[in-house]
Amino acid sequence: MGRSVLDLLKREGIETVVVGRRLPQGVSASNFVEADLLGSVDFDVLVKSSGATHLLHLAWYAEHGKYWKSPLNLRWVDATVRLAEAFCRAGGQKVVMAGTCAEYDWTYGYCNEYTTPLNPATLYGITKDATRRMVTAICAEHKIPFAWGRIFLPYGQFEDRRRLVPALIDVFEGKREPFGVNASAYRDFLNVADVANGFRHLLKEAAFGWFNICSAQPIKISDVVELIASSRNADPKIVLNLSAERLGEPHFLVGNNQKLLDLGWKNNNNIKGICC
Repeated sequence: MGRSVLDLLKREGIETVVVGRRLPQGVSASNFVEADLLGSVDFDVLVKSSGATHLLHLAWYAEHGKYWKSPLNLRWVDATVRLAEAFCRAGGQKVVMAGTCAEYDWTYGYCNEYTTPLNPATLYGITKDATRRMVTAICAEHKIPFAWGRIFLPYGQFEDRRRLVPALIDVFEGKREPFGVNASAYRDFLNVADVANGFRHLLKEAAFGWFNICSAQPIKISDVVELIASSRNADPKIVLNLSAERLGEPHFLVGNNQKLLDLGWKNNNNIKGICC
């Protein structure tokens, strides 16, 4: 996701300074600050050396299948809050950070920023929500605008091959064994390019508060399977015949994106593009 955001900001001529453990592909060494945010880093020095006016924070532990319960979530709360504090003390102008739909109470199914309760069921969701609350207070104290983008289910370029869409593509291209899915469930998928554009709007527009970054278009998992299978001239039954309802997972999980639309954002990738 970070690479998609960087590519978009670069195309718009927005100068960026990237902080991370490794120099990302396509980023000039002159625009890179090497730092391990979970290590022994002086955040005040880091922020001042970057010279950045806006902070876009996307980093978190996200290893597929492990991040829901990982104790690294707790370390990322600490690092993120300390980074926000240092940025505000240095006179930063705006803070934008990545949240998650896992902050919501999924038993409600339809997630609206104004009305849906926040009741995360995982350590990942709990720590993200805790981070949002603390950074909100820090930015309010320093009178700095803060926007929090709750990402739903992104897919697209650079995605981990173990995630649903690329894994299904690999199945129907004969690169991995078929597996079952929660075929009857409905989910909210959004191309990573549109997610990146959502964060671009949170950075550049007069946005503060929390925003769902989602398609608001429910699609049945079985339809995703059939779309991808059709695009590869494959039989979707090799997956669908293995599928069953998964206890503990919501039947319906979709967001409302009207707040983001009101900023001028558009969902440019039709849901049928999920097969590509």
